[in-house]
Amino acid sequence: MLSAKLSRYDILSQQEKLMRYTIRKGAQTSPWIQTQLKRAGLTPDDIRGKEDLAKIPFTTKQDLRDNYPFGMLACPLEDVVRFHASSGTTGKSTVVYYTQQDIDTWAGLMARVLQTTGLTNRDIMQIIYNYGFFTGGFGFHYGAERLGVSVIPSGSGNTKRQIEIMRDFKTTSFTSTPSYALHLAEVAREMDVEPSSLSLRQGVFGGEPWSEAIRRQIETAFGIDAYDNYGLSELCGPGVACECEEKDGLHVWEDYFILEVIDPETGEVLADGEKGELVFTPLWKQAMPLLRYRTGDISRIMDDECGCSLPFKKVERITGRSDDMLIIRGVNIFPSQIEEVISQHPAFRGHYQIVVEKQGAMDALSINMEVTDSLFSGNIKDLLHIQKDLQERIRSTFFISADVKLVEEGSIPRSIGKAQRVIDKRGEQQ
Repeated sequence: MLSAKLSRYDILSQQEKLMRYTIRKGAQTSPWIQTQLKRAGLTPDDIRGKEDLAKIPFTTKQDLRDNYPFGMLACPLEDVVRFHASSGTTGKSTVVYYTQQDIDTWAGLMARVLQTTGLTNRDIMQIIYNYGFFTGGFGFHYGAERLGVSVIPSGSGNTKRQIEIMRDFKTTSFTSTPSYALHLAEVAREMDVEPSSLSLRQGVFGGEPWSEAIRRQIETAFGIDAYDNYGLSELCGPGVACECEEKDGLHVWEDYFILEVIDPETGEVLADGEKGELVFTPLWKQAMPLLRYRTGDISRIMDDECGCSLPFKKVERITGRSDDMLIIRGVNIFPSQIEEVISQHPAFRGHYQIVVEKQGAMDALSINMEVTDSLFSGNIKDLLHIQKDLQERIRSTFFISADVKLVEEGSIPRSIGKAQRVIDKRGEQQ
C-alpha cells in the first residue's frame, strides 16, 4: 500500500535499482530477454540508466503469442502458482504466469488502487467481473482483501441478482466495465429499484475506454463517485495506474513500472505531454519479466501537477488503442473520439454502436444511438432534428459524413464484459 512519506527521489531511486536487477536477472533466467539483448548486441552492463532502455527492442503481444504457452517463463514451472490468459479470439492466447511473490505484489498494487479511490476497511465491495482466466476479478478481489475491504465475489452476469445483492448486503462499492454499470442502472429501474437509493458511494471501472459523459451518467444514476483504473493482463491485470480524488488523469505506480510513450509508427520515445502509445517495463515480475511492452493504448504523460499529494506522474485517460483506429475515406478516427462527440448531445443515453461497411468502392460510417422511448412517442420532427444535429456534429468534427440512426432503449445488445462498440464489416465484403 501507499506510504505517505514516499517522495519522487524514493520513486526514481527504486526505479533505477529494480530496473538494473530486472535486466540482470532476466539475462540469466528469461529466454525472451536473452533474445532481446542478443538482437540488440547488448549486455546487462550496457543498461546503466532509464535513458538506456531505448536501446532494447520492444516486446509485443505477438511475441507472447509466438511463445505460447511456456516460452516467456523465467522460473521453474513448479514455482508458478497461477496462470491467466487472454481469450485468444484473434489468435493464440497470451499467457501470463505468476509466482506467489508475483501474486503478493499484485495484491499490494491493487490495494493501492482502492486506497487511492477512497476505499477503507469499512466498505463492502461487490466484484462484478469474471473469475476465470480474465485477470479483473482476481485482481480486485486480492487488492480489496489486502486493504481490509469486505468482498462480495458475485462474478459476472445475472444482473437482477447483482441488484438484489447490492440492496440486501448494502454494498458500498462495486467494480465492472462502465458499459455494464449503465446496464445495471437500467435493470435496477426495471425492478423498481432506484439505483441512487442503494448504499453505494463509489465505484471503480475499467476494461474499456469510457468518456466523461459516461462517467457523469454512472455517477448520476447511482449517486456515486466513479473512478477509472488501468491495467492489462500482460503486465499483471488491473493495478498499473488509477485516478485519485481529482479524477484528472491516472497515477502510474512508477516505483514498480517504468513508463515510456512512443510514436506508434516510428517507435521514437516522445517527451512528456506528447500523445502516443504507452510502453511499460514492469520491475517486479519473477515468473514473466518483460522489457518495454507495447500496450497499443494511446495516451500521454501529463506534465501538470496533481492537486492530490501523490508523488506519481499521471497519464491521460486512454483515448483508444492503436489497433482500434478506424480509417474511413482516408480519415483516422478512434471510436472514443466518436463517443466524445455524440455524448455531448442531451439525447445520449450511453449505449451506441459504430458500423463501418462498404457501399460500392467507398467506406460508409453509420452510428446507432439509443435515445429514450419517449422520443419515439413524440413528434417525429424532434427525432429528425436530433439526427440531423448529430450528423452535422460528426461532419464538422471529422470532415466525413455519417448516417446516424436513433434506436429505442434496449435495442443495442448489452454485454457482461466489454461492450462491442464497433462492427467493421469491410473485411466480410471483400
